[in-house]
Amino acid sequence: MAQPVHVRDLHVTLGNARILQGVDLDVRDGEMVALLGANGSGKSTLVKALLTIAPVSAGRVELFGTDVAADHRHVEWRRVGYVPQRVGAASGTPATALEVVCSGLLDNRRLRPPRGWRELALSALDEVGLADRARETVSVFSGGQQQRVLIARALVRRPDLLVLDEPLAGIDRDSQEALAATLTGLRERGTSVLVVLHELGSLAGLLERAVVLRHGRVVHDGPPPRAAADHSGPDHEHLHPHDDETSGDPHSPELRLELS
Repeated sequence: MAQPVHVRDLHVTLGNARILQGVDLDVRDGEMVALLGANGSGKSTLVKALLTIAPVSAGRVELFGTDVAADHRHVEWRRVGYVPQRVGAASGTPATALEVVCSGLLDNRRLRPPRGWRELALSALDEVGLADRARETVSVFSGGQQQRVLIARALVRRPDLLVLDEPLAGIDRDSQEALAATLTGLRERGTSVLVVLHELGSLAGLLERAVVLRHGRVVHDGPPPRAAADHSGPDHEHLHPHDDETSGDPHSPELRLELS
């Protein structure tokens, strides 16, 4: 059976800027992988190339054995859950958490939710610790709680691959702990996870492997870098500027500070 993510010699150029240069990446069944790097290193662009949101200039990207550039219509998209970077769940139209999560069951071919949708949505909300608030309007939720609703929306189809872009950015301690608990459950279920992070934070104990990008290239693929002492606690703010001139050695103190 083909693995969830297989990328070889990926190049992405946007305008005149070379964002990714010769990137290789694999995510195997049941594996939890962190994608780390400073601002501008190409982390989010790599994720967007996987999901056909950003164009591939050269190279090969496969999801579950299907080339996404050549045959994206035949990719098993229902097996993929995606939570983009810093997008709120609230909108101009009042919606409950249950309704937002239910929207994850809809697509271009399904405009009405399937039978049993309420139970599926409640189960997904339970996974992120918000089942008791299912009928509340998401506009009253904190930013971290809104992000947990979006994670539940991605989980409602019970995907085999979950892609999270900066899930720790700007969220409160309770939401960090809830996310860690959710990922623990997904690991037990055998779900593959690719998570974009500036810092490992509360997820450090869950992630088996880290791929570090610098200036659009992979500079490390192996055990996650150690967390700096003042960055490893749950109260640390997981969104701040970085110095792109840091050494490319993933084991250097400077890079550990930058990525931890």
